[in-house]
Amino acid sequence: MITDDELVSLETEVNRALTLGDAAGLRVLGRGEISLVLGWPADAPRWACKRLPPFPAAERALDYSRTLSRYLALLAARGVRVLDTEVRQVPLADEAVAVYCVQPVLAVDTLATDVVRADPARAEAVLGEIVDHIMAVTDDRVGLDAQLSNWAVTADGLVYLDITTPLLCDPDGHEELDTDLFLASVPWLLRGPVRRFVIPDVLERYHHPRTVVLDLAANLLKERLEQHIPAVLAAAGGRVEPPLLEDEVRADYRADARTWGALQAIRRADRVWQRRVRRRPYPFLLPDRIER
Repeated sequence: MITDDELVSLETEVNRALTLGDAAGLRVLGRGEISLVLGWPADAPRWACKRLPPFPAAERALDYSRTLSRYLALLAARGVRVLDTEVRQVPLADEAVAVYCVQPVLAVDTLATDVVRADPARAEAVLGEIVDHIMAVTDDRVGLDAQLSNWAVTADGLVYLDITTPLLCDPDGHEELDTDLFLASVPWLLRGPVRRFVIPDVLERYHHPRTVVLDLAANLLKERLEQHIPAVLAAAGGRVEPPLLEDEVRADYRADARTWGALQAIRRADRVWQRRVRRRPYPFLLPDRIER
């Protein structure tokens, strides 16, 4: 895997980008709602590195790593192949640490979105297999973000990529994820309302097969692959109640787009405030404006 020196070099480039407000020197491989996936080395990436919000102490980073390990073990036990992943730390100032989830770079033509887009005849089989995984994995203990962009299609079958948010509940039904860490990029005045009114609903929906399938189908609209929504609904037919309808998929997508679009607008406004008014670097990498 990536060496300590290479990871420190990547973190140095990230800090340069944050200080200058210019990410031109970074190789961006993917853009999620929360963070970016960076390729390293930038000129010929061998690793895909997802940088999480900084952790205030190494012990909290270790707790995250342990939670993620338990989650990945449960996914494997339920039949999901996860891409090899390593959680690594880079020390920062004042005992804080930067945490990266590092995976090998895959060929672009193996990413599930590209496979379905390039070979529509395979779409039904790929989407049907994802629905099978949803049914096998999701329950009150284990959740799954099964959007098409979170998978790759290899010679050995589907591989799951996006594992940085371990959707795992303890026996009492409480999320094990330290959600405060993932609220760090939300302006502090809004963290309370987002923690209370947004985060619980977002996490809860990934623990129910019906809403996970609904999210998979709705995400096809974002990927401009809406012609494959009927394949998802057919694969879930008779397996979720009440049955999913395409009108519900489109309504769910609109609601989801409003929620995430509002959060991204708030974060971008906070970045402007921090950089132009307070005259200090904005400490988070934000995705570009996402077409919805």
